[in-house]
Amino acid sequence: MRFDDDAELDTSEVQDERGGGVPGGAATVGGGIVGIIALLIGLYFGVGPEQLGLSSGGSTPASGSSATDGVQQNCRSGRDANTREDCRIVAVVNSVQTFWRAEYQRRGERYTDADTKFFTDRVSTGCGAATSAVGPFYCPADRMAYLDLGFFQELKTTFGASGGPFAQAYVVAHEYGHHVQNLKGTLGRAHDGSKGPDSNAVKVELQADCYAGVWTHHATTTPSPSTGKPLLSSLTDEDIQDGLDAAAAVGDDRIQEKFQGKVTPESWTHGSAAQRQEWFRTGYSTGDVERCDTFR
Repeated sequence: MRFDDDAELDTSEVQDERGGGVPGGAATVGGGIVGIIALLIGLYFGVGPEQLGLSSGGSTPASGSSATDGVQQNCRSGRDANTREDCRIVAVVNSVQTFWRAEYQRRGERYTDADTKFFTDRVSTGCGAATSAVGPFYCPADRMAYLDLGFFQELKTTFGASGGPFAQAYVVAHEYGHHVQNLKGTLGRAHDGSKGPDSNAVKVELQADCYAGVWTHHATTTPSPSTGKPLLSSLTDEDIQDGLDAAAAVGDDRIQEKFQGKVTPESWTHGSAAQRQEWFRTGYSTGDVERCDTFR
C-alpha cells in the first residue's frame, strides 16, 4: 500500500485530540475486564456509544484537552503518509471521502463530509462519552468517526489479525461506510434490537464492509484534487489479504470463540468472519454500490 509522494494531505478532515479525554472518567466502559466484556458482545467497528448502550449520558467536551497538533504539523504529503501511521490514516480518510464525493456526484447527489477524530483512552461525542474499549466507531449524531490509534496494535495482539497498513485502511473505510449509511437513511435499521446472523444489526455492519470494498476497488483510480493523480497509488494482493484477515478477525464467531469459548449465533451483531469477508469481497470485486444491498 503506497501513496503518491507528491499529493497534498487535507488535515482539515481529521481532528487530532490525542492526549485529551473525558474529564473525571465520565465514560462507563473502561479497559481491562470491562473492555473484554465489550469484546464479547461484539461492539467493535460499530456505531456510537449511545446506540450501543455505552454512554454515560454526559457529552460535555473535555476542557483543556488540546490535542497534540501532530497531524496538522506533520502530515503534509503522501510522502508523510508512507512513513507515519497517523499521516497514513489522514491519507486514507482523504482517499475515502474523495471517492464518495465523486460517487455521489456521478449519481447527481451531494456527499456530506465527515471528520475523523483521533483520541487517547476517552472521548466525548455527540452520541455520549466512550472509551477506547468500544473500538473504532461512527457517531451519527455528530457525523464523525472516532479512533484511538492504539486499536491497530490491539487488532494484532488481541484479535490475532496479521495487521498491516491496509488492515488499518479497511477499518477506516468501514466507519465511513456507516457514514454513507447515515446519509442514505439506512443506518437506523441497526437499532431495532434484533440480533443474529440475519438481523438488521448484522446487515448494517456487512453493508459497511461492502462499502469499504467498493472504495478499495476504486482507490487507485480516484484522482486526488491536489494532483489529478490517485492519492493511493498502489495496492498489492498482500494488502487485500491483510484487509480480509482483519475483517475475519473481528467476526462475531471469532471473538466469541476466543473470549467465551463457544459461538452463540443468536447474539451476533456484526456478522461472522465468513460473512464479513464475503461482503468486503463483493464490494471489492464489483466496485458497485448497488451490489451492497445486504437487506435483500
